[in-house]
Amino acid sequence: MNIISRSILLDLMKLFSFWLIIMSMIMMLITIGQEAVRMNLGVGPTLKLIPFALPAALSFAVPATILFATCFVYGRMSAENEVVAVKSLGISPLVLLAPVLALSFLLSLVGVWLFDVSYSWGHAGTQRVVIQSIEEIVYGMLRTQRSFANPRFSIIVKSVDGRRLIRPIINFQPNNDMPAFTLTAAEAELQSNLDENTLSLILIDCKMDTDEGLTFDWPGRTVQDIPLTFAAAKDVGESNPAHLPLRKMTAAIETQKLTIAELEQSVAAETGLALMTGDFDLLSQAAWQKRQNSVETARLRLYRLQSEPWRRWASGFCAMAFVLIGAPLAIMWRNSDYLTTFMVAFLPVIPYWIFLSQCLSLVKSGDAPPAIVWTANIVYMGAGVIMIRRMLRN
Repeated sequence: MNIISRSILLDLMKLFSFWLIIMSMIMMLITIGQEAVRMNLGVGPTLKLIPFALPAALSFAVPATILFATCFVYGRMSAENEVVAVKSLGISPLVLLAPVLALSFLLSLVGVWLFDVSYSWGHAGTQRVVIQSIEEIVYGMLRTQRSFANPRFSIIVKSVDGRRLIRPIINFQPNNDMPAFTLTAAEAELQSNLDENTLSLILIDCKMDTDEGLTFDWPGRTVQDIPLTFAAAKDVGESNPAHLPLRKMTAAIETQKLTIAELEQSVAAETGLALMTGDFDLLSQAAWQKRQNSVETARLRLYRLQSEPWRRWASGFCAMAFVLIGAPLAIMWRNSDYLTTFMVAFLPVIPYWIFLSQCLSLVKSGDAPPAIVWTANIVYMGAGVIMIRRMLRN
C-alpha cells in the first residue's frame, strides 16, 4: 500500500471510529429508551438490554458512519485540490478510492454478521429480559394505570397495596383449543420463579368463569402457575424465521419444504378418501378452507425463510452501496463543507430502506423471487459506478 492510500485509510479510520462510537450510543439509547418506556421497565432490566441492543445499533450506525467519514475525507481532499494534484502526477483517482472501497467491503461483511446477530441473538436476549422482568412490568403498570394487558393475559385491579392486588379481574386468552376464562378474587399477589420460568398467581377467595358458561369457586388461598412467556405474550425461540441465525437457515428451509409436501399429500389423501367413501362433509367449504389455510401458512413461512439470507446480505452491503455514491459525489462536489456533502449523499439512504422493505414484502408474500431484495443495492452500486466513471473523465 502506497503513502497516499495509507494516509487516506488512516484519516477514514480515525473519523469512522470516533463517530461510530457516538452514533452507536445515540441509536442504542433510542432503541433501549423506546423499549423501556413501552414495557415500563425499571433501571435494572433497562441496563440488561444494553448488550442485546448493541448489535442492532451498530448494524445501522456502520453504514451511516462510513458514509459520513467518506464525505468528510474526500470532500476536503477535493476542496483543497489534492485530487487535481494527484491527477497532474499521472495517478488515477481510482488509487484514491481504493482505500474506502476496500474498507467498505470489509465493513459490509461485518454488517452482514451484525444484522444476523441482532436479528437472532439480540432479539432473543431482549425478549428474555422482558420476560424475566414481567413481574416488575405488571406491578408498575397496575400501580400507574390499574390495568395490564397483552393478547394472552390481562389484569384489572381496584387498587394496589404494596404487593397486594385488591379485587383483581384476571382474563386468560389461550392460543390453543382451551376456552378463554376469567379469574376474580378478593386479592392476589404475583411472584415470578425464574428457575422454572413461571409466574405464580397467589389468589384469595378465587372464582373462575369460562366462556362456556362454567363457574368454579376456590375459597381460601389458591396458587395458579403460568409460563412467563404466556404472561409476557412473548416467545423466546426460533419459531419466527426473522429470528433464525443464518447458519440454521438452510436446514430450516429444507425442513419447511418437507412439511409443505407432507401437508399437500395429506390434503390429497383426505380428498381422495372423501370421494371414495362419499363423505362429502369433508369436502365442504369450511373443511376445505381449513386444509388450504394450513398449506398456505406453511408456504408463507417458507417464503419468509427464503427471504432472510438475501435480506441480511443486502442490508449488510448497503455500506458499500452508500460509499460508491458518497465518494465520487464528494470529489465532484468540490465543497469543503462536508456536512452539506454528507446531507446530499445521505438523501438516497431513506429511499433505499423504503425500496428494500417493499421488495422484501413482495418476497414474503411469494409474489417475487428472493433475489429481488438486492435490487436496491444493485441500483445504488450501479449509480455509484456511473458517477465514478464520470469523475474519471472530468
